[in-house]
Amino acid sequence: MALQFIGIDPNTGDGESPTVWVDQQQQELVLQGWKPSPQLEAECAAFEVPGHAVGIPEHEIVIRIPARMVHMIREACDALERSDVA
Repeated sequence: MALQFIGIDPNTGDGESPTVWVDQQQQELVLQGWKPSPQLEAECAAFEVPGHAVGIPEHEIVIRIPARMVHMIREACDALERSDVA
């Protein structure tokens, strides 16, 4: 997997580094973010989406990304759309 670095939270301090990458080969965004509070994770797990089981599957995780990184996520989406990997 060859990751393309897009950006890191501009307010990063010691021990905090929400980050955005693109995996062109897998055609995926790769995000590093903060762990949710137990309350937020429980709220997400309880959210009902038609056609889906309630809960968070064992192979998935909820993360938090600061809104100030939206432009990086847009840039990552644009990079995937420009990719010639199908």
